Amino acid sequence: MPDYAILQRGDRRLHQPARALNWPIPNPAQETVNAPAPAPERQLQSLIDDLIALTLQHQGVGIAAPQVGLDQRLMIVASRPNGRYPDAPLMEPTAMVNPRLLDRSDREVGGWEGCLSVPEQRGWVRRADQIQVEYWDRWGDRQQTRLSGFIARIFQHELDHLDGILFPERLAAGEKLLLEVEFLQCLSRTD
Repeated sequence: MPDYAILQRGDRRLHQPARALNWPIPNPAQETVNAPAPAPERQLQSLIDDLIALTLQHQGVGIAAPQVGLDQRLMIVASRPNGRYPDAPLMEPTAMVNPRLLDRSDREVGGWEGCLSVPEQRGWVRRADQIQVEYWDRWGDRQQTRLSGFIARIFQHELDHLDGILFPERLAAGEKLLLEVEFLQCLSRTD
């Protein structure tokens, strides 16, 4: 895996909207049995694997390509219980290329969010509880699905990264960031 550095809050690149990817890549050779994938497709597959590994290595539940300095509308949603998110539901890591939010419920719920680009801090953010989304998967197939709860929160958080928004910008007026260590101590007291 290449040595990707996760960009930190204050880096201007995190505030730039990302470019859409040309995906899926048309490949007339795919009709030929055992035809090799085109180089851009192999590069994207490798990047997806790297981002999934990076997310798991840092105990995240998602990551967006702009967080490693790449101007691409690509994100990973990879919820699983870990030291930073002990109550996260378990799901298979999912790559989402050119994701879009199609619809959202009127009902918003608050929840604590953290971010690999805003290290060691948490903030209380209100987000739609249920959303309808569309994206291209890593194999070039268009997907539409409804997400809810924590998975919907991850999707919206990562989509914000693709639009150049960090979660502290979503805090309600008067809300402050909490140190992650304090947040985790509060969690352990409520268990």
